[in-house]
Amino acid sequence: MISKDLKDINYFMKRNKKILITGGAGFVGTNLIKLLLKKTNYKIISIDNYSSGSRRNHIKDKRISYLKGDTKNISKIISKPKNINAIFHFGEFSRIYQSFLKMNECIDANTVGSNSVFNFCLKNKIKLIYSATSASLGNKGNDKNLSPYAFTKAKNLELLENLKKWFNFKYEVIYFYNVYGPNQICEGDMATVIGIFENHYKKRKPLPVVKPGSQTRRFTHILDTVNVCYTAWQKKKCRHYSISNKKTYSILEVARMFNYKIKYLPRRKGERFASALTNKNLSNKVYKYFGKIDLKSYINNFLYNLN
Repeated sequence: MISKDLKDINYFMKRNKKILITGGAGFVGTNLIKLLLKKTNYKIISIDNYSSGSRRNHIKDKRISYLKGDTKNISKIISKPKNINAIFHFGEFSRIYQSFLKMNECIDANTVGSNSVFNFCLKNKIKLIYSATSASLGNKGNDKNLSPYAFTKAKNLELLENLKKWFNFKYEVIYFYNVYGPNQICEGDMATVIGIFENHYKKRKPLPVVKPGSQTRRFTHILDTVNVCYTAWQKKKCRHYSISNKKTYSILEVARMFNYKIKYLPRRKGERFASALTNKNLSNKVYKYFGKIDLKSYINNFLYNLN
């Protein structure tokens, strides 16, 4: 039988444990924070440089601390990492075409910044949950050199694999597939496809489709995505996971779901023509999860609520 004192100590320790989320004011980070607030008693620390995150996403809760800064300075921002149970690392540059236009920013965040996060976790024995991308898996892995973004993400996976071999580093990897839903970015360079379409529809402007429009994607709802992030953290198996939708849609098919005018844009550098699932990346089996929320139903609901 567990004594009352021991129960009190365990409760106190759980209440004082923390989870750190880089990019915590962004699209994925905000939705994960909402989930963690519901399912855990952990305190939550967000580090965000607000390059794409927004203070409008801040959640008013005494358990959350929002800190401004770059991930490359994580050791200075978090000088006392005591009681941090895990770091969900979402604070990277995450757009393909824009990585050609802002290559230095992409490398600074995804290489310098991520290396700092990895070292911080390694030094302080903190579990890492890393958001990888389907962009580094497409075309049997050959798309990993298609853009600066895909290149940096693929190199980070190689580094993590070596850190595991060299230092028995503990981490989980989750591959994201074209995430959409609440808190998505709808305007500017970092906007999502669905966010752009929603924004243009609201403004009664033609929906922009990059030629040829036949590129296919596995659009995955944010709630399905963060649920798998949470599951991976809970399982503690040191595995690679993917979260996608079983059904693929072409960009043109998705635009036509809005039943509105379409405007074609010129082809862009780094454009992928398919989001391919894979059974293995590097030497790791990828455990596949499939989302429950259907894109077509989501768009129909969006249109219904507007009209």
